[in-house]
Amino acid sequence: MASELEPEVQAIDRSLLECSAEETAGKWLQATDLTREVYQHLAHYVPKIYCRGPNPFPQKEDMLAQHVLLGPMEWYLCGEDPAFGFSKLEQVNKPSHLCGRVFKVGEPTYSCRDCAVDPTCVLCMECFLGSVHRDHRYRMTTSGGGGFCDCGDTEAWKEGPYCQKHELNTSEIKEEEDPLVHLSEDMIARTYNIFAIMFRYAVEILTWEKEGELPADLEMTDKSDTYYCMLFNDEVHTYEQVIYTLQKAVNCTQKEAIGFATTVDRDGRRSVRYGDFQYCEQAKSVIVRNTSRQTKPLKVQVMHSSIVAHQNFGLKLLSWLGNIIGYSDGLRRILCQVGLQEGPDGENYSLVDRLMLSDSKLWKGARSVYHQLFMSSLLMDLKYKKLFAIRFAKNYERLQCDYVTDDHDREFSIADLSVQIFTVPSLARMLITEENLMTIIIKTFMDHLRHRDAQGRFQFERYTALQAFKFRRVQSLILDLKYVLISKPTEWSDELRQKFLEGFDAFLELLKCMQGMDPITRQVGQHIEMEPEWEAAFTLQMKLTHVISMIQDWCALDEKVLIEAYKKCLAVLMQCHSGFTDGEQPITLSICGHSVETIRYCVSQEKVSIHLPVSRLLAGLHALLSKSEVAYKFPELLPLSELSPPMLIEHPLRCLVLCAQVHAGMWRRNGFSLVNQIYYYHNVKCRREMFDKDIVMLQTGVSMMDPNHFLMIMLSRFDLYQIFSTPDYGKRFSSEITHKDVIQQNNTLIEEMLYLIIMLVGERFSPGVGMVNSTDEIKREIIHQLSIRPMAHSELVKSLPEDENKETGMESVIEAVAHFKKPGLTGRGMYELKPERAKEFNLYFYHFSRAEQSKAEEAQRKLKRQNREDTALPPPVLPPFCPLFASLVNILQSDVMLWIMGTILQWAVEHNGYAWSESMLQRVLHLIGMALQEEKQHLETVGEEHVVTFTFTQKISKPGEAPNNSPSILAMLETLQSAPYLEVHKDMIRWILKTFNTIKKLRENSSTSPVAETEGAIMEENSRDKDKAERKRKAEIARLRREKIMAQMSEMQRHFIDENRELFQQTLDLDASPSAVFDNSPVASDMTLTALGPAQTRVPEQRQFITCILCQEEQEVKVESKAMVLAAFIQRSTVLSKNRSKFIQDPEKYDPLFMHPDLSCGTHTGSCGHIMHAHCWQRYFDSVQAKEQRRQQRLRLHTSYDVENGEFLCPLCECLSNTVIPLLLPPRNIFNSRLNFSEQPNLTQWIRTISQQIKALQFLRKEGSTPDTASSKNSENMDKLQLHEGFRPDFHPKNPYSESIKEMLTTFGTATYKVGLKVHPNEEDPRVPIMCWGSCAYTIQSIERILSDEDKPLFGPLPCRLDDCLRSLTRFAAAHWTVASLSVVQGHFCKLFASLVPNENHGDLPCILDIDMFHLLVSLVLAFPALQCQDFSGISLGTGDLHIFHLVTMAHIVQILLTSCTEENGMDQENPTGDEELAVLDLYKTLRQYTGSALKEIPSAWHLWRSVRAGIMPFLKCSALFFHYLNGVPSPSEVQVIGTSHFEHLCSYLSLPKNLICLFQENSEIMNSLIESWCHNNEVKRYLEGERDAVSYPRESNKLIDLPEDYSSLINQASNFSVRECQVLFLAGKTKGCFYAPPYLDDYGETDQGLRRGNPLHLCAERLKKIQKLWQQHSVTEEIGHAQEANQTLVGIDWQHL
Repeated sequence: MASELEPEVQAIDRSLLECSAEETAGKWLQATDLTREVYQHLAHYVPKIYCRGPNPFPQKEDMLAQHVLLGPMEWYLCGEDPAFGFSKLEQVNKPSHLCGRVFKVGEPTYSCRDCAVDPTCVLCMECFLGSVHRDHRYRMTTSGGGGFCDCGDTEAWKEGPYCQKHELNTSEIKEEEDPLVHLSEDMIARTYNIFAIMFRYAVEILTWEKEGELPADLEMTDKSDTYYCMLFNDEVHTYEQVIYTLQKAVNCTQKEAIGFATTVDRDGRRSVRYGDFQYCEQAKSVIVRNTSRQTKPLKVQVMHSSIVAHQNFGLKLLSWLGNIIGYSDGLRRILCQVGLQEGPDGENYSLVDRLMLSDSKLWKGARSVYHQLFMSSLLMDLKYKKLFAIRFAKNYERLQCDYVTDDHDREFSIADLSVQIFTVPSLARMLITEENLMTIIIKTFMDHLRHRDAQGRFQFERYTALQAFKFRRVQSLILDLKYVLISKPTEWSDELRQKFLEGFDAFLELLKCMQGMDPITRQVGQHIEMEPEWEAAFTLQMKLTHVISMIQDWCALDEKVLIEAYKKCLAVLMQCHSGFTDGEQPITLSICGHSVETIRYCVSQEKVSIHLPVSRLLAGLHALLSKSEVAYKFPELLPLSELSPPMLIEHPLRCLVLCAQVHAGMWRRNGFSLVNQIYYYHNVKCRREMFDKDIVMLQTGVSMMDPNHFLMIMLSRFDLYQIFSTPDYGKRFSSEITHKDVIQQNNTLIEEMLYLIIMLVGERFSPGVGMVNSTDEIKREIIHQLSIRPMAHSELVKSLPEDENKETGMESVIEAVAHFKKPGLTGRGMYELKPERAKEFNLYFYHFSRAEQSKAEEAQRKLKRQNREDTALPPPVLPPFCPLFASLVNILQSDVMLWIMGTILQWAVEHNGYAWSESMLQRVLHLIGMALQEEKQHLETVGEEHVVTFTFTQKISKPGEAPNNSPSILAMLETLQSAPYLEVHKDMIRWILKTFNTIKKLRENSSTSPVAETEGAIMEENSRDKDKAERKRKAEIARLRREKIMAQMSEMQRHFIDENRELFQQTLDLDASPSAVFDNSPVASDMTLTALGPAQTRVPEQRQFITCILCQEEQEVKVESKAMVLAAFIQRSTVLSKNRSKFIQDPEKYDPLFMHPDLSCGTHTGSCGHIMHAHCWQRYFDSVQAKEQRRQQRLRLHTSYDVENGEFLCPLCECLSNTVIPLLLPPRNIFNSRLNFSEQPNLTQWIRTISQQIKALQFLRKEGSTPDTASSKNSENMDKLQLHEGFRPDFHPKNPYSESIKEMLTTFGTATYKVGLKVHPNEEDPRVPIMCWGSCAYTIQSIERILSDEDKPLFGPLPCRLDDCLRSLTRFAAAHWTVASLSVVQGHFCKLFASLVPNENHGDLPCILDIDMFHLLVSLVLAFPALQCQDFSGISLGTGDLHIFHLVTMAHIVQILLTSCTEENGMDQENPTGDEELAVLDLYKTLRQYTGSALKEIPSAWHLWRSVRAGIMPFLKCSALFFHYLNGVPSPSEVQVIGTSHFEHLCSYLSLPKNLICLFQENSEIMNSLIESWCHNNEVKRYLEGERDAVSYPRESNKLIDLPEDYSSLINQASNFSVRECQVLFLAGKTKGCFYAPPYLDDYGETDQGLRRGNPLHLCAERLKKIQKLWQQHSVTEEIGHAQEANQTLVGIDWQHL
C-alpha cells in the first residue's frame, strides 16, 4: 500500500512546501474577516496534511503542520519572525514562582508529613531535594500520572513553600501585578484574535458529533471519498477480546492486532481500516457483532477522513497553545480570558465549560491533551484559577453524573481535577460560602443512591453488577467532600457558619438514610440460604469514617456551630426513633428494691442493625461539648434536659448485645456475612466511628441515669434478667440438666455483659470523656499492642487508626513508651514496651480481639514470673472522668451491681451446684479491683473536709439482709482464696484483700481498731508460707524434668556416635599429628608437604564407608563396587565474566577447548553434598518424572523444578539439583600403578619426548585416514619416528571401573556438556571431556575468588558441602577420560599442548594472551593420562604433572609481564633489589628483545616482581586447590590460617622454587625458543601496538552495581523505566524467580515493598553484601528453589515478563 502512495505523497509535499508562513500571516493581517480567512486556510490544508493513508506518519505530519498551519499563526502573533519574537517575550517574562511540573506515571513524588497542609500536597524530586523538607519526616510515593508539583503554592505548605530554585523568583513579585503590562497593545489584540479563533476551532472540532460531514465553514468543495473505521477504547473489554475481534474483522496478523489494541488502550482510539464507506462499514459490523454477546459492544465509528484530519490537528493545536503560553504569563492570561469568556447572546457556556461538559464523550487522548492545557493555563494563573474553580463548582453535578455513567477510570476524567481545586483552603472556603459546595456534593451523592426501603433507608440488597459499578464511582464524591473539609477554618464568618450548617443538614439527611440500614434477624432452625449483601453498606461507612471525624473537628472549632450542630443531630435522632417504639409492650423490672419501666425487646428475635451513624455522631458531639466545656458555659442553650437517656442508649446497647450473642454462638446460622460485619465493626478502620462511639453513647446515657435502672435494662437486653432476679435460679437451672449449649450461651452472655460494664467504667481515654488529651489515647493503644509482643513499626502503624492525613500520631509518643531494637541481617527492627509501662496494662482493654487478649495475658503473666513477682494483673490506675461523665463510677457501687457480683461469687463458692465459669469470676474480680482503685484515688485526692461518697469497701464488708443472710462479698473472697480449684486467681484475690486493707487504713487514718489490721496481717503471713511451699514444690518438679531431658539427650548423642562411628574415626584420624599419618613415607618430614610431582607426599589410602540417604544401606567406596553419587546442580555462569557482551553464536559448532581469560561464560557445579546409590537415585528420579506426567494431566501448575530439563529436588534437603556426581577414590593412584624404575627426565627432555609421541600419534592418525597402500617409505618414517622406546600407541588400557560407575561418569559428563553449551545431550560428542575439565576449573576459580574476597584462608575450614563437591568434581574430571574415546582425548591433549609448544600440525591456535592458564593447566593435567598410559618407558604420571604445571606457570608469568601496566614509582631507590627482582628484570629484557622493543620501557625491578607476585597469586591458589583434591595431599598447616600472602608456602606445596624466575633459568635452553615463539604471534604484536585489548592480572572481582545511599535517588535514576517496587527480584531462566528482601531499610529497620508506607529508605550495606555473596556463590537458583517450594504462588508467576 505504501509504495502506491509514495509518489503521490511527494507530489503533495511540493505544493505544501512552497507555502510561506510569512506571506500567509501578512494576508491575515490585512484581512477584514480574520475568522473566515483562517478557517478557509485550515479547510484547504488540514486534509492535505493529515490522514493521507491507513497509517499515520506523525513526524511528517508534524513537520508539515508546523510549516503550513502553525507557522503563519506564530508569525501573526509575533508580528515578526517567531524565533526572535518568542525569545523577546521570554526575556521580559518573570519566571513563575510556581513549579507546576505535571507528573508522569511512576515518577517519584514527596510529601512532607510535618509541613504539608494535607497529603495531596506533593513536590517533584527536583524541588524536594532543594527544599527544607528533605530533613523533615517525609513520605515518598510514585505518581499515578496527572497531578502536579505544588512547590511555590503558599497555601499548600505550613512552612517552606519554596525550594531554592523557585525562591529566587519570589523576590520581585508585586501583589497581583497584571501580567499584560509587558505586552504591546497590538500584540495583545493579535494574540486575542488568534487564540479566540484557534481555541474555538479546537473545541468545536473535538466536540463535533457527526461522522460524515464537517461544520459548514470547514467543508471543502473537492471532498475525497475516504473513510476510517475508528475503534474506541472502553474499560469493559479485555485486550484478548479486542485482539481476537480485530483479527477476524480486518484480517490482520496477531502482531498488528496487538499493535492496534495497545494504541487504542493508550490513546483511546485508533483507525483499524481505511477505504471507502462500504469497506469500513463492513469491518464495523463484524466488530460490533463479535463484542456484543455478554456486554455492550465496542464503540466503533465510520468517520470521514477529513473529520479525523481536523480532529488530529485540533489536538495538535491544544498542545501548541500549551507550549506558546509557556513563553509569557501575559499570553497565559489572554488564553484564560478567551477560555472563560461567556458565549454571545446569553449562551451561558464558555469554551472551557463546553470542553468540560463533553468530557465523557471525548476519547482518552483528547481528554489528556486538554486536561494538560487546563493545568498549564487555568491552574497556573491564580486569578483565573479562582474563576475556573467557580465554573467547576457550578458544573459539578453534571460533571459527576457524566463521570458515573462514563466507563473510563477516574484519572481520565475532568472530575479528577477536583483534587487540584478543593484542596486549596482559600478556594474550598470560598466555594462553600459562595457556591454552597458542601451541600451540592452531598446532594449529588444522595441522588445517585436511589434504592431505598420503606423507611427511606439505603438498600443495597441484590445489587446488580451495573449498580455496584456505579456505587464504586459514586464513592469518589466522598473523596471530594473530604478534600473540601481537609483544612480546618481558623476564623469563621457568618456566611461560613450558615453554609457549613446547611451542609451539615444535608449530611444528617445522608446519615439518616444509613441509620438502621441492612437490618438482620436471627436465623433459627435452618441455615440462611443466601448470604445478604453487607459489603456496600460497610464500604460506605468506611469511606465516610474520615468525613464524619472531620465534620466533628469543624464543629469543635466554633462554639456556636457546635451548639447548633448538636441540636440538629439530636432532632434527627428523635425522628429516627419516633417510628421505633410503637407496638412494643412496656414492662417493669425490679431487683434489690429498685424498679424501672422499659419496653420488651429481644435482640435474638427482632430486627437489629449495626449501622447507627446518627447516634454515633451525637455521641461524638456530646464528648466535644464536654471537652470544649461548652456544656458548662452555656447550659441554657443546650437541650440537655430534654434528653431521654433510655432512648439514647437503646440502639447502641442492642448493637453491643448482638456482638455478645454472636460471640456466644447464637447467630451461627446467619452465615459469614454477619461474622464479617462484626469483624469490621471492631476493626481499626471502622471502630473509631462505630464501636468506640457506641461505648461513648452508652457512657453518655448512663451518666444521666440511675445506675441501678441502667443495669436492669441491660440485664433485660442481654436476656439475663431472669437469672439474676430470681433467687436460686442458677441452682434450679443446672439441676434440671438443661441443654449444655444453653448453659454455655448464658455463661458467655454473662461474661460479655461484665466485660461491657468494665468498658463503660474503664474506657476514659477519649478526650471529653476522661481528663486526657489525644496523645494519652495513642500511648495507651501502643502500650496494649506492645503488651502482646514486640512489634515492628509498620505493624504498630497498622494497628492504630489513621486520621484523614494518613497520620496515626505514633511517632510523637512512641519514645515515651517503648525501646527500639535494631534489626540484624534479616528480620526488622522491633519496638519493645518499656518495663515501667507494664503497670498501665489493662487485661480488658476494649480494642483487644479475643485472641489478642489471651496472648497479652499470657505474655504479661510470663513477664511477671520472670521478674519473680506474683502473677496478678490488677486493673491499672485510671485518669478521672470529665465532670459531664463523672457519675459513671457509681455503677460500681450500685446495689444491682453488688447483687450481681455477690451472686456470681456465691456460685463460685458453692462451685458444684451452679453453672459458672472462671472467666466470669475473673471479670468480677477485675470489677472489684477497679472499684477499690477508684475509692483509693478518691481518698488520696479529696481534702479533709469533703466526705467521700464512694464507699465501696463498706458495702462489700456488709453481709446480705435477712431472710437468706448471704455472706458479705469480702467474706466470700476470703473463702475463695483457699479454694484449690482457683489456683490461677489466687494472686488476684490476694491483691484485692491487700488493697482493701490499705484503703481501710487510709479511712481510719491509723486511729482506731488495730484488730482488723492484725487479722489481715496474719492472713497475709499465712498465705505467704503456703506460697513459699508451693514455689519450692514447683521448682523441684522443674529440676527433675530438666535432668530427665538431659539424660535423654546424652543417650541420643551416644547413639549417634555409635551409628556414625566411621565419621568420628575419620575426624579423629585427620586430627592426629601429620607424622603419625605419614610414617611409612620416607619423603615426608614433619614439615614439607608436596602436592605433585615425583616427590609428592604419599598418603595412605583411607577406606570410605558411606550410607545412602534413600535406602539407608552402608557401602564402601571401591573401584569395582556399585556407584554412589552426590546430588549436584550445574549452571552456566557469568559471575567471573570480564566481558558480558560476548555470547556463543552457534552452540552446535562452537569449540570450547580454550577458555578465554575474560571467562565470559563458565559452567559452575554445586552440590548439597548428600549421597545416594546410583540405582536408588535412578529409581527416585523415575518416580519424580512419572509424578510430573500425572500432574501435567491433572492440573497445569508449574513446580519449582523443571523435570523435562532433568531437574529434581535433593530427597533430603530439597535443594534444586539437575544431575549427580559419582563418588570415586583418588583416580591418580589407580592409573599410576607402574613402577618408576628409571631416572625422571627434566623439562627439556620431557617436552622433546612428548613432542615425539605427539608426532607419532598424528602420523598414525593420518595413516588411518589414507587408504592402506602403505609403502615402505612410510614404514621407514615410522621407524624414524619411534626413536623413543617404550611408547606403544596401539595399546588400549583396560577401564578399572565397574559398569555402574562408568554409567554415572557418562551421565554427569553429558549433563555438564548439555547445560554448559545449551545443546542436546550427546555422550559421543568430542566436546564432552572438555566441558567436564572446564567445569572443574571454573568451579575452583569461583571458590578461590570468594575466599579471597572474604579474606578467608585458602585451606581454612570449608563448609563440608563445598569440600565434598570440589573433591568429587576434581576426581570425576580426572576419571572421565576412561569413558571417553582415547583418541579424542589424545587429540585434545595434542592441541592444548601445541598452544604452548608449537607444532606444525596446529597453526590456528589462540595466542598466549587469549588463554586462561588455569583452564589450560586443568585440561592438560587431566588429558595427560590418555597419552601416558601408552608410554612404558617408566616416566611417571607425577613427572608429567610437574612439568605441565611448570610449563603453564612460566607461560602465565610471561602473560602477566606482557599485560602488566606497572606504573613508574619514584621510590625505587629505597626498595632493596634481591635475586628475584634482578631475575625478573632479566626476563623482562629478554621479552623486550623478542617483541622488538614494542614492550614499554623497563619499570623498576621491584615493581615488576611485585606485579608478577600479585598477578600469579590467584593462579597458584587455584592450582593448590586443584592438586590438593586431585592427589589428596593434606594442605600445609600454615595455609590453613589467615595470614600474609602465603606465597612461599604455596610455592613449596606446589614444588615451585621460591624465586619463580628460576624456572626460566633452569630450563633456559628450551624456554628461550618457546618465549620467542609466543612473542612472535601476530596478536601479541597487535596488543603491544595498542590495536587490541587484553585481560590484565590479577583480575578484579566482579561486584553488583553500586546502589545510591538514598532510595529516592535510585527511583529517580530509574523513573525512566519506572521502578515502583522496592524489592529484589531473583530470576533464573524463564520460569523461575522469587522476590528477595531489598537492601533498603527505613529508620525502623523495615523494607517497604511497593512504597506502601513511603518512609525514607536508606541502603543497608550488610544486606547488599549478603545479596552479593549469594550471587558470587551461585546460590541464587537455590534460593529461588527454596522460595518456590515454600510459597506455591511464586510458581505460577510468568517471570519472563518481569
